[in-house]
Amino acid sequence: MEQAAGDEGQKTGENGSLSASAAYDGDASCIGAARHLATGFLTEVQAVHGLPVSERAMGMTQLVVSELVTNAVKYAPGPLMLDLQISGGAVRVSVWDSDPVLPDVAATDPQRVGRHGLEITLAVSQAYEVRREPVGKRVTALIALADDPGGDIAGRTTA
Repeated sequence: MEQAAGDEGQKTGENGSLSASAAYDGDASCIGAARHLATGFLTEVQAVHGLPVSERAMGMTQLVVSELVTNAVKYAPGPLMLDLQISGGAVRVSVWDSDPVLPDVAATDPQRVGRHGLEITLAVSQAYEVRREPVGKRVTALIALADDPGGDIAGRTTA
């Protein structure tokens, strides 16, 4: 089953922040739907609201949404919710699921097949947070929308 009608929306918050959210039943088909929501949201943020969204930010957001939603589908049977919010020049990607077990990063192992989603998310995000909710947990990643003029990813510095 896909997401239920009426479970997706975009809005402007009281503090002027832009956001979009959708609730899904947790079926594997929701991974593509969530990625599509993120792409549409960032496209609108750029086209309608005039905020810069780099090609890198678009791709990294799609990747992080895919990884976080895939983890929720795989490890937390049942419904999940995706929230996207523009805040301080970044997009906050947040996925809630019903499983209270917090994810952990597997030890580095080049021979391991799979289970690299959290490593990837940590590598491309400016910030990352996991917290338990009254029911389940919420995993949040922050991705800068624009690149620095020098070509560096915004919010990161070179050594």
